[in-house]
Amino acid sequence: MSIPAITDMDVSGKRLVVRADLNVPFNDDGTVSDATRITRFAEGMRDLLAKGARLVILTHLGRPKGQRNMDFSTKSIKATLADALETEVFFAKDCIGDKVENQANALKDGEVLLCENVRFHGGETENDAAFAASLAKLGDIYVNDAFSCAHRAHASTSAIAGLMEAAAGPLMLIEVNALTKALEAPKSPAVAIVGGAKVSTKISVLKNLVGKLDAVIIGGGMANTFLFADGAPMGKSLHEADQIDTVKEIRKLAAKSGCKLLLPVDVVISREFKANARKQVVANDACPEDAMILDAGPEALREFEAELADAHTILWNGPLGAFEIPPFDHSTKLLARSAAELTRQGLAVSVAGGGDTVAALNVAGVADDFTYVSTAGGAFLEWLEGKELPGLAALNRA
Repeated sequence: MSIPAITDMDVSGKRLVVRADLNVPFNDDGTVSDATRITRFAEGMRDLLAKGARLVILTHLGRPKGQRNMDFSTKSIKATLADALETEVFFAKDCIGDKVENQANALKDGEVLLCENVRFHGGETENDAAFAASLAKLGDIYVNDAFSCAHRAHASTSAIAGLMEAAAGPLMLIEVNALTKALEAPKSPAVAIVGGAKVSTKISVLKNLVGKLDAVIIGGGMANTFLFADGAPMGKSLHEADQIDTVKEIRKLAAKSGCKLLLPVDVVISREFKANARKQVVANDACPEDAMILDAGPEALREFEAELADAHTILWNGPLGAFEIPPFDHSTKLLARSAAELTRQGLAVSVAGGGDTVAALNVAGVADDFTYVSTAGGAFLEWLEGKELPGLAALNRA
């Protein structure tokens, strides 16, 4: 994929129509509770501003469903964005029309205009050509810096790229390069850790990974379904009894490509799903009728750590157990720390993504030690599935 980079262009005096993903969570008092997306975006934009770029920023916030709902106004992120960019940010009460066009035209070198929520217009999610054309009037070059929205064929992520000179932003390039190294051109041995609740939600992910990597460690409720397919009793454990054929298909694909599948040889069970509940370690085929599997066991952890020890590429999506409830976060935390240590020593490139995964790495205290941690949810999963992302495809064809 050959994607133009805005960092390779002369941006002095140019109005850049930048699609960002500044969809952040808020506290009850209306302040931003987690500014990670804003601060990451700002890091790359500050360099462009220093080179004389004029930024017109487009983003969505929440799900206003094509209506002008001020509960989702992007004005609420203006102050946080200004702090992150270390400069004043002007605000436009809409993202299309004469008034915002005049504001964009009036920008001077190094100035920033934040536009109102693009999803206040139904044309955004409909990928409407006329709406995209109105957005294109705001600048000279379109910049997509929102990988987390790249799986959406929306007007501000797809249609607009065909209407003006287009390029990928700094954050987009970092994300694409990191994921390409981990999945499209991984240094072998390459190992993935795939966890989470259901096999059914990650069928395409597993099928794609077993064809590209050397080993896949399977954890969480997904592992239970694989064990169930082998005839292991599940008791009250989360599993999908209707996915046996899927498990067989994934195993067949893995065998064909020479990819090793690792399941927990022992498991942690409990009769209660609550914090600090009494636990017990049993073999993976010995879960009692009145208990549930909630984590991988210590022997499983040793096997997983041994597999990671030789890995040069580690890809992580999903926890090994009920990480949000101690003591069932044990295996996830320890394996995450092993991956982080390999990364710190320069022995492996580690890339992780997905909401639960990021939360689990934060619980383990190692999110900053991974080579790259993606905040993208759906786009990260679709990349793992091997799907073409409309936002990237639009830049590739631009």
